[in-house]
Amino acid sequence: MDERRPRQRTTRVPEGRGERIARLAGLFAAIAGESALEALRRIAGAGERDASLLLTRASARRLADTLADLRGAAMKLGQLLSLQGDDLLSPALRETLASLQSHAHFMPEAQVRQVLAHELGREWKRRLAEFDFEPLAAASIGQVHAAHARDGDVDNLALLLRALRLVPAGLDLEQVVPELKEELRREADYAREARSQEQYRSFVGDDPGVLVPRVHADLSTRRVLASDRVRALPIEDLRSPAHPQRLRDEIGAKLLRLVFRELFEFRFVQTDPNFGNYLYEPKHERVALLDFGSVRSFSRHFTDHYRGLIAATIAGDCAEVEERGRELGLLRGDESAEARAAFAQLSLRVAEPLARRGPYDFAAAHLAREVRDLGVEAYTRRGLHAPPTELIFLHRKLAGTYLLLAHIGARVDCARAFEEFAG
Repeated sequence: MDERRPRQRTTRVPEGRGERIARLAGLFAAIAGESALEALRRIAGAGERDASLLLTRASARRLADTLADLRGAAMKLGQLLSLQGDDLLSPALRETLASLQSHAHFMPEAQVRQVLAHELGREWKRRLAEFDFEPLAAASIGQVHAAHARDGDVDNLALLLRALRLVPAGLDLEQVVPELKEELRREADYAREARSQEQYRSFVGDDPGVLVPRVHADLSTRRVLASDRVRALPIEDLRSPAHPQRLRDEIGAKLLRLVFRELFEFRFVQTDPNFGNYLYEPKHERVALLDFGSVRSFSRHFTDHYRGLIAATIAGDCAEVEERGRELGLLRGDESAEARAAFAQLSLRVAEPLARRGPYDFAAAHLAREVRDLGVEAYTRRGLHAPPTELIFLHRKLAGTYLLLAHIGARVDCARAFEEFAG
């Protein structure tokens, strides 16, 4: 995490809104052909000038650079795309988009100084022993700087860049990805994130498998978040053959157990599964969590019914699965027999790792791809209604965890992990 990227100094000719949308539309056309271009043209009225782009590493890099330049919701979309497996995106595109997990175009130093002066006062330098203007990393709505507090602690200062002005006004985010608009509002409030981080940290307690950095309230505001610096490796480093299978399996088990703790013990779930939010700390062989901008609370009533749905699915009781589905709003009661059967089939496939005794090999199972295909079939062709918003975010976390376990090649006894929380 100590590696530094060269400061990016680029001169850009200002583009009009239509030109920027057309550029983005053409780049997305490289992913999925004419259908992607048509979708963006309907949303933004963009032209066809880039429709003939071929999906090469160069065009993939152009797409990532464009999303990084637009930041905000556009970059968030690229991050979500990067979580997909190689069966949906080419390896070149997925690897390139993965760079968006932690790297966007940096704010100019003058803007960083302006934010600090506005949030911490004109004498902000006196409150810090040292501040490094070269960012450690930059993401969709903020960037991270290393600093030393007066008491000698090493902190991270994440400086918020209000990104809404950088997203083209012609891009209707509500039609592209409906949940992103509200999520960006929540993630843009660092005071709220600081409270969520400290609350999550208190829930984790002294769990030896998880590290949540401490927040420094005296240096934090709505647009500045200061917390302890975590010196660790990206979670993707576990893919390296240098790490034994035992370690990948143990980290995978810790990640899955943490999901169950979030849902059934904390009832407080970090719903953003971006790989960049997870680090691996070799010294203690534990997981470190960094981002708490997208956290959602769930009632005991909800989690009890959700636990019942999982238990019924593991047992293969389709009638009980339907009943629990209605209680949670996944079924409304007016579905056809075909739609109910599709829901039961989808639920059974999602719960397969929990129903199988012994280690489940996520990398070999291709579970995420099959669940995605079943979901598309159920919701677009079999008549299932869209799930409630809270379940969309929860399922994003669960799907992201499955993808992460597959990505690092973890083999986990999921049934054993769930039994601890089965009630």
